Amino acid sequence: MIIMSRSSGRTTPRALIFILLILVGLWLVFRSYEPHQRNTGRDSTATPQVVAARGELAADEQNTIAVFKQASPSVVHITTSALQQDLFSLNAIEIPQGTGSGFVWDEQGRVVTNFHVINQASRISVTMSDNSVWKAVLIGAAPDKDLAVLQIDAPKNLLKPIMIGESHNLLVGQKVFAIGNPFGLDQTMTSGIISALGREIKAITGRLIRDMIQTDAAINPGNSGGPLLDSAGRLIGVNTAIYSPSGAYAGIGFAVPVQEVNQVIPQLIRHGKLIRPGIGASLADTRLARRLGISEGVLILNIEEGGPADQAGLHSTEQQGGEILLGDIISAINGKKVANYDAIRTELEGLQVGDEVTLTIIRNGQTMPARLRLGALD
Repeated sequence: MIIMSRSSGRTTPRALIFILLILVGLWLVFRSYEPHQRNTGRDSTATPQVVAARGELAADEQNTIAVFKQASPSVVHITTSALQQDLFSLNAIEIPQGTGSGFVWDEQGRVVTNFHVINQASRISVTMSDNSVWKAVLIGAAPDKDLAVLQIDAPKNLLKPIMIGESHNLLVGQKVFAIGNPFGLDQTMTSGIISALGREIKAITGRLIRDMIQTDAAINPGNSGGPLLDSAGRLIGVNTAIYSPSGAYAGIGFAVPVQEVNQVIPQLIRHGKLIRPGIGASLADTRLARRLGISEGVLILNIEEGGPADQAGLHSTEQQGGEILLGDIISAINGKKVANYDAIRTELEGLQVGDEVTLTIIRNGQTMPARLRLGALD
């Protein structure tokens, strides 16, 4: 055997064989990867794939498309700004406040939206479906219903009133569509079903809005004031609120039913406010009634002179010599028991100014009826 001496600097045959084996191994490894490295996937003869024929759209898809084409020109994007005092110059500056949705009500340029969308706004702008922007003026509002009417001076060719439907015969499970501007993305359509009917939510004033429509159609910030439509493209509600721990869509949205909208909006256009029927008396709240030992009905505090309650001979609460003389207590309206002011208001909302009602009152422990004609609530 020949051994290489370290001092001589020569390589032994064994070392040469070992080096040769390493080189062969590296060559084999390189060769195994070489085809992959050289195959880049490029092909100079590549052509587009053949497009498969789609066929006709499904009937429900065609209906959805038709609903959007019909209703979207009626839907508008609303932006608001408010005046705020600059901390350094103390000058009033205008800052963006929020966005929402709305829809064209008639050919005279009236636009319906939520009251909370335009509340405390110093400037309101309405963007139409063709992206033209118009200055809007508030002409009427019903905060307790979260509804408002704006006026714009757009030409009639841009004013396509939304088609009005009905809400008294809606059914849970019925398909619905919402069109609006969630997060400022205009002309967005979502779909879902009616999840429940007869819901109650609080308006910005703290008053309950009753008979609300609940839907799972996606409603997000910016959808407020936009239309909720049935499968015929008719307005059945005004999207108002969502229930969400995060503030974004969580599957529960609410809309004011169109039957309510169609009663309120004409009054706002005529009077600028909602004209409610009343009995011409101020009533005690629950806290005061409890302090006075009243556990049933609603106590009358003051009576408007010459008003319906006065003409019907009802008694107000008085104070004589440090002693409080309780007035009449209203326990029922047209046979339906009322426990507080909200209950009375609910019963009266379904009536009109001039309607006659029968009150059941408690006077000095005695129950008796009293008929009166409703007047306009101031």
